[in-house]
Amino acid sequence: MNPRRSSSSPPSPSDRRLSALARHLSPPSESGSSGGGGVISRSLASSSSLAGGGGGSVFSHVSRAPEDPILGVTVAFNKDPSPVKLNLGVGAYRTEEGKPLVLNVVRRAEQQLINDRARVKEYLPIVGLAEFNKFSAKLILGADSPAILENRVTTVQCLSGTGSLRVGGEFLARHYHQHTIYIPKPTWGNHPKVFTLAGLSVKYYRYYDPATRGLDFQGLLEDLGSAPLGAVVLLHACAHNPTGVDPTLQQWEQIRQLIRSRRLLPFFDSAYQGFASGSLDADAQPIRSFVADGGECLVAQSYAKNMGLYGERVGALSIVCRTADVASRVESQLKLVIRPMYSNPPIHGASIVAAILRDREMYNEWTIELKAMADRIISMRHQLFDALRARGTPGDWSHIIKQIGMFTFTGLNSQQVAFMTKEYHIYMTSDGRISMAGLSSRTVPHLADAIHAAVTRVV
Repeated sequence: MNPRRSSSSPPSPSDRRLSALARHLSPPSESGSSGGGGVISRSLASSSSLAGGGGGSVFSHVSRAPEDPILGVTVAFNKDPSPVKLNLGVGAYRTEEGKPLVLNVVRRAEQQLINDRARVKEYLPIVGLAEFNKFSAKLILGADSPAILENRVTTVQCLSGTGSLRVGGEFLARHYHQHTIYIPKPTWGNHPKVFTLAGLSVKYYRYYDPATRGLDFQGLLEDLGSAPLGAVVLLHACAHNPTGVDPTLQQWEQIRQLIRSRRLLPFFDSAYQGFASGSLDADAQPIRSFVADGGECLVAQSYAKNMGLYGERVGALSIVCRTADVASRVESQLKLVIRPMYSNPPIHGASIVAAILRDREMYNEWTIELKAMADRIISMRHQLFDALRARGTPGDWSHIIKQIGMFTFTGLNSQQVAFMTKEYHIYMTSDGRISMAGLSSRTVPHLADAIHAAVTRVV
């Protein structure tokens, strides 16, 4: 009983609220006279102290992880107040004005989706949007692909290229007899992490020759030729990341013959279809040659670059099988990989892609915009090469125009990269990879000055 209130006048609701608040805010009684409430208060206070400072946290043993080597470049760039800073680290297209680009055809498709009052936000099936999957398989394999016509392909929508690789990797770890995957050296920094966490053992095959700044074709053939029978081989479909070095079609044919003779399983990563040469068909040709021979393969697709849908996380995994029955059973197992991972994929980005690939007019508009992006990147290559040659920069820089796609492997070492960051506020990964898409006619001279200074002043 409250000594200040008689039993004949019950406390008002506001008094009860104030009393409850006071109990929560008051320190616990030393004597424990409040009964169970005092014990609870002391327990809460004890829990609070454990969750407070780092020393008492159950996670106090957790060390600070380093920044991602690619995304960390942007973190450092954002902290730099310099007005001349230049970010050439992250692979995202920029306009001549240095701005992110949303394709006109993407805006058209989004407006079409918004105006469709019949659209709902229900869950997609585990395998994603059926129309998106159908069009994605045709885009990468060709509409007249025998594998598609014979229903030997299963395609599932995934979370962009990374998600497609992870789902494919985990499927192989569960259902393929070989758990070793050979990946090129060097390769995209996320590849070894994705496949290791998916349950595969990662090994490397030679790919890049620093001396020529081109393809180490002989080393590639030797390493794949000595790989265990049936091993998985990761192949960049086009615009190899980070080097920008691709095999010729004749070399691709030799690679195909070797892989088939050794019964290796090709797993293609196609992140830049149409973005490399400007032609969707040309950039898909290596994959199509493997499908045409009737053999099996996996293909991870991304629409981040070629449709500019970076943040929508739109991708697909296609697995080409020997028969339609095998493809059906493979799809049933892919569902069991996806369901506990992220349940089912998001709808918006896939709907944009499906709308563009469905409509002939929008598809043609997309190919025009796509070629314009590819052509601008090619133009940046030529402008940078010309600027270095005009400055008399030591060395042969022809690899800049021989390489293809978003990235150029400059050949600069980590000390030269650090020098360029410190003195010229130019940001790139420490291995000397630069994103050509981040350049413009205005910034090429600044980059050329920095490269010239780095090469002449830093060993």
